[in-house]
Amino acid sequence: MSIKPKLNRFDLTMIVISLVIGMGIFATPSDVANKAGNVYIFFGAWIFGGLVSLCGALTFAEIGARFPATGGFYKVFSYCYHPAIAFMINWVLVISNAASVAAVALIGADYIKPFLLPANMQNDFGTKIITITSVAILYVINFLGIKMSARTQSVLIIFKMSMIVLICTTVFKSNYVPVETAIVPHSGSLITAFGLSLVAVFFTYGGYQQTINFGGDIINAKTNIPKAVTFGIITVIILYLSINYAYFHILGIGGLQKTPALAAKMIGVIFGATGYKITSIMIFLSVLAYVNVNVLANPRVYYAMAEDGILPPIFKKVNPKTQVQEFGMSFFIAAIIIILFFVAKFSEMLKYVMFFDTIGLSMAAVAIFLLRKKTKHLDGTGIYTIKWFPLVPVIFIISYWFVTINIFITFRENPYAALICLAAYALGLVIYYACTWNKKTQTE
Repeated sequence: MSIKPKLNRFDLTMIVISLVIGMGIFATPSDVANKAGNVYIFFGAWIFGGLVSLCGALTFAEIGARFPATGGFYKVFSYCYHPAIAFMINWVLVISNAASVAAVALIGADYIKPFLLPANMQNDFGTKIITITSVAILYVINFLGIKMSARTQSVLIIFKMSMIVLICTTVFKSNYVPVETAIVPHSGSLITAFGLSLVAVFFTYGGYQQTINFGGDIINAKTNIPKAVTFGIITVIILYLSINYAYFHILGIGGLQKTPALAAKMIGVIFGATGYKITSIMIFLSVLAYVNVNVLANPRVYYAMAEDGILPPIFKKVNPKTQVQEFGMSFFIAAIIIILFFVAKFSEMLKYVMFFDTIGLSMAAVAIFLLRKKTKHLDGTGIYTIKWFPLVPVIFIISYWFVTINIFITFRENPYAALICLAAYALGLVIYYACTWNKKTQTE
């Protein structure tokens, strides 16, 4: 059955905005400021990151239009490359998703730990206690079969956008005198500082890649997709630049470098200590909602892989009473907790997440060149095609590999980190061939 387009331009615009705006903007500007070391690199990274994200969103929209298959990246990799490559990349992205959830959980911990822990425990150990405990509680709740509704998520994105607007109003706080804080300059060259700044920026702009799932769902795709994606990403860029200007106006680059719980600090400027506490609690609850949705959604990826026979059947086992993938969910939770056990800093977690994501997403973008050859028969049929091809995908691919190289360079400070990342890819190949070999022997 072919996909019938049902989404209009406004629908896709809101989808793009909802996919991109997550929890990162309430924490990552601090990390960007630390890597940038000056105002120009800081704001330059946010502008450049937004434009690259626009290129990525348009690229993935065409991939989705040319290959509108359920299964997203796994199906695309399998069709354009090889099933083994598809499994390896998606296996690593599954690990990356767990690391991403862990990173967001760390954001929540930074906001709430001043109110939950005594002063002598507001360190890495205290952060681990809060994050692991929060994830464990959500695991128990989900194990009982409690689900989050789509309506809750819609309310959440409205809340987040409202909070961004509220934070931006701090620039009009006329009686506030900014505290001058010494700026810690960037280490290394300007190019390195810019590249490392983009790690947190690309994480914050992430989510647009899910436009791959909507390429065949848009009414009048050739016109509506580029306009909706462009307007959506530009809206996000404006919101992100506005909130970062507000951060900079009140705290300065030096203050940004030393303030992890940014949203609470900013609203505290308007509403005082009470506003600071309420905002911290609300951010923490938003983090829990994000983690909870991922705990529900990610095991579905395992289910799809198990259906294709490339993961053991236990991954698609569902409890008939609660409709919970008990083993799949337990595996995902275990991955999050193991990652949190070894890494307790948001900035360190970002390196792992973005190392995996930059490789996976850039390889997915390369697929557009292969798809254009394999699906020439679709040209001129009304599907969306990138106007400035191949410039748009090339900008995206080169930018992401630039960030990958910068992350890899930083791993020289901790060689084991690079080995862990490369071992994750190798493990994916081992699991794929082990599962396919086992499947072959069972059918003989």
